[in-house]
Amino acid sequence: MTNLDLNELKTYFKPNNYKNTYLISFEGIEGSGKSTQIQKFTEYLKSKGQSVHYFREPGGTKFGEKLREAILESESPVHPLAEANLFAASRAQLLFEKVIPLLEKENQIVILDRFIDSSLAYQGIARNLGMETILELHKRYPLNLTPHCTFYLQIDLETSLERQNARGNEKDYFEKENTGFYQSLIDGYNGASELFKERISIINGNTDQDAVFNQIITEFNKKVVNL
Repeated sequence: MTNLDLNELKTYFKPNNYKNTYLISFEGIEGSGKSTQIQKFTEYLKSKGQSVHYFREPGGTKFGEKLREAILESESPVHPLAEANLFAASRAQLLFEKVIPLLEKENQIVILDRFIDSSLAYQGIARNLGMETILELHKRYPLNLTPHCTFYLQIDLETSLERQNARGNEKDYFEKENTGFYQSLIDGYNGASELFKERISIINGNTDQDAVFNQIITEFNKKVVNL
């Protein structure tokens, strides 16, 4: 599919216009520091008197957590199309059950640990389904809701592997993949960042935690709202 076709599909994804309420997503490969930065960002927003809500993907609902367990604890390969649809199902339920009711209120900030860009990178590129397949799957409501801003914590392959090894944790379904898979993820995220460059802020995740956080706050104040 050509870039023109991708741009045509992109038109289905429009920012929401909820009043003084913002949807923010964080993206990145393993070891990018998402969890740390989400915690710091949440604390920052709360210190400014904001009402903040956090959900992880897949998950965030009883339905979604069951799907998360089915995928991440799978001991046998899951077909890429099954992966994509399972993540989309979890996402649709999370939006319907949790996120949209919050967005319909005023003065709320909803933070998502992963969203559509993960599907574009993981299943679209790394699993070779194609970004167009993922966009087609998501072009209908509520899956076509887009964040006001996405922070993509960009790190190189070497940094990702070093940080994963330093954790020493038992690896899940995706973490067991080889280095080629991780490089494809980086390519996928970079591709998504180019396609949705108005929404996605690329953050240099190779630097120290404070430097990363300062980049996030700068982009948030510039793209979303200056607190």
